[in-house]
Amino acid sequence: MSRLRELAAALVLLAGAAAVQAQPAERFPGLGRAATPAEVAAWDIDVRPDFKGLPKGAGSVAKGQDVWEAKCASCHGVFGESNEVFNPLVGGTTAADIQSGRVANLRRTDYPGRTTMMKVATVSTLWDYINRAMPWNQPKSLSTEEVYAVTAFMLNLAGVVPDDYVLSDRNIAEVQQRMPNRNGMATAHALWPGSGIAGTAARPDLAATACMKDCPVEGRVASSLPDFARNAHGNLAEQNRLVGAQRGAATGATAGVATGAPAAAGSAMPGELLARNSCTACHAPDRKTIGPSWAEIAARHAGQGAYLAGKIKSGGAGVWGSMPMPPQEISAEDAQRIAGWLASGASR
Repeated sequence: MSRLRELAAALVLLAGAAAVQAQPAERFPGLGRAATPAEVAAWDIDVRPDFKGLPKGAGSVAKGQDVWEAKCASCHGVFGESNEVFNPLVGGTTAADIQSGRVANLRRTDYPGRTTMMKVATVSTLWDYINRAMPWNQPKSLSTEEVYAVTAFMLNLAGVVPDDYVLSDRNIAEVQQRMPNRNGMATAHALWPGSGIAGTAARPDLAATACMKDCPVEGRVASSLPDFARNAHGNLAEQNRLVGAQRGAATGATAGVATGAPAAAGSAMPGELLARNSCTACHAPDRKTIGPSWAEIAARHAGQGAYLAGKIKSGGAGVWGSMPMPPQEISAEDAQRIAGWLASGASR
């Protein structure tokens, strides 16, 4: 009888455990499923500073130059100098920085800018970002060899590796020891495990009390762009992603918009002003940036207003290179105004 009781108790326990395990499915029937190992692996591609997650492979500087010129130079420049749209990737580092691991120009208040190679502390950051996000129009499309090669080419442009170098999972840790700003990442601020700031606790102060005294009644703008400079790069309000709180000032260059006020609803902008408001992220008046200049387009497609209006609305690739132009979300009338201005010579 005692054995029977023990068996019955065990069955009750097993039934209870099964009920607990089945509870989510019963509470949310038909909702979701467990991710498969292949699905998890497709997302689990990050590479850490200790190189966990780095796939096996290799790529040469020479291969990287070929990939760079085909897929990277249109945005980042042939030598990483970039253009007026993107910040420079290479520059500002020296052989002395490679020896010390600290970029001297970062300490200069008179240095004109900060390049990627000046700031980045870990080579894994370069590899990981190129692998996940580049090229911008086809992220994750580079092969493992191409990612190694492009990373090697960037390092070569910065003088970190020689011209004949082949970067691989076997030697990338050695390259880390030559990163110009490898010693520039501080941990003494208690944001993650570390010694903390000298004289303070080694953990963030999350229990501060708001002062709430002597608060200013009204904020005052201390500086702003002069009217003549507000439209240098088109209407900023139309160029920010509609994510979060950041919004650009309305800087459209229509009559009465020099002060930043938006154009009146239904007003018809001339083609040139529409182009300056909508197209300056990729086009410039007289030189190639990401796409061809307006002068080049006007010369090649003189009198072809209908064709240009169609290309503006539909987008495409192959006419000016491999970099695609996405379809533009503007009205057909505005597309025709821009196209007409281009087809008639893009006069300024």
